[in-house]
Amino acid sequence: MKIIIIKYPTGNTQSILFSLERIGVKAIVTDSKEYIKNAEKIILPGVGEASCAMKYLKNKKIDLLLSELKQPILGICLGMQLLCKTSEESNTKCIGIFDIPVKKFKSNKYKIPKVGWNTIYNLKGALFNKIPNKCYQYFVHSYYVPIEKEYTIAKTKYIISYSAALQKNNFYAVQFHPEKSSYVGHKILENFISLI
Repeated sequence: MKIIIIKYPTGNTQSILFSLERIGVKAIVTDSKEYIKNAEKIILPGVGEASCAMKYLKNKKIDLLLSELKQPILGICLGMQLLCKTSEESNTKCIGIFDIPVKKFKSNKYKIPKVGWNTIYNLKGALFNKIPNKCYQYFVHSYYVPIEKEYTIAKTKYIISYSAALQKNNFYAVQFHPEKSSYVGHKILENFISLI
């Protein structure tokens, strides 16, 4: 099976590789359009800044390519936000798979960025097969994706309730880091790899 992790200016590629290895899956990190086009599964990872990431993806024309693909694609953290319409981070126009604007947390009471473990709930669909409701996942982010009835397949709460995961057709996205979320996170990655 050909699994591709898209290479772009981001910080968690290596941890995703290690996590996939733990579940017996080998992946290739590349920004080659040919490799991405012919992959069976694609992961768009993310720890970084939205405008910088989008500039790289646009220069490589990977943003346009992703929009055309039919195989399962998983966005993680920043990768999830880049699959949305826009981001308040540097007023960035994103890929636009999910017609949702990414918002910045606003609070004088809570720490931003949100860093640490949080429960996810209202889980729907194959990505969460055999995943317990209200399980803990690891989050690191200052921006969030609002709940959108059409696309939200998991929710979480920090300051406000927001989308922990999204799905539209072959596109899946999670705000948390499954690669840093112990055995439950690894199971979510297994579920993604098992998608048809």
